[in-house]
Amino acid sequence: MSISSTSSFARVVALPLTLLAALTMLGAGELHAQAPKLIPDGTVREGTLSFEGRATTGTFTGTTGTVRGEMSGGGSLSEVRGWVDAPVSTLVTGNGHRDKDLNKSLASDLYPTMRFELTGVTPGAERGDTVDVVLQGRFTIHGVTREASMPATLVTRPDAIRVRGDTPLSLKDYQIEGLSKLMGMLKMYDRIMVHVDVTFALGGATVGSVEGQ
Repeated sequence: MSISSTSSFARVVALPLTLLAALTMLGAGELHAQAPKLIPDGTVREGTLSFEGRATTGTFTGTTGTVRGEMSGGGSLSEVRGWVDAPVSTLVTGNGHRDKDLNKSLASDLYPTMRFELTGVTPGAERGDTVDVVLQGRFTIHGVTREASMPATLVTRPDAIRVRGDTPLSLKDYQIEGLSKLMGMLKMYDRIMVHVDVTFALGGATVGSVEGQ
């Protein structure tokens, strides 16, 4: 076979091989684009935000069931992002006078919403349908935003994920004042324990669609 014939044969063989490689890469890209998220998006179906406080008159709990939020899923837990919030005015403690003082101290007329924004997830031990995690994010309370980490557990269901977490907060960090009355004889202490318990229905809106409202 002459040199020119060999060169022509090589071109004839190379062309279909090149086309096959291109089609294979294209098909792989389409499969990747169509691959479903292992953790889908979700919206809050139900939940509570609460806190435990301590005062000179004893301990008490403030809670609200008026919670909204969204999560953006991903290929793994570490990619999940989201937020939850609640109107400050819906917090109740079982004492009308204390509720009124609480709303005044939190300036709910100026800062009507308390919010947690999830910026990262560190997965831990797994036990069946339950996973221990640490949620990294930011609390915004009384118009002040601060970084926070919250140990939590995730319980997965076919159509939902339940998130339960607890973390201590300092009221002074959020510039919340007016916690003492009657020259300090009635006083609410600075440290509180915050509890988050929300269930996300999977397959909901993406994060940010109502953010900022």
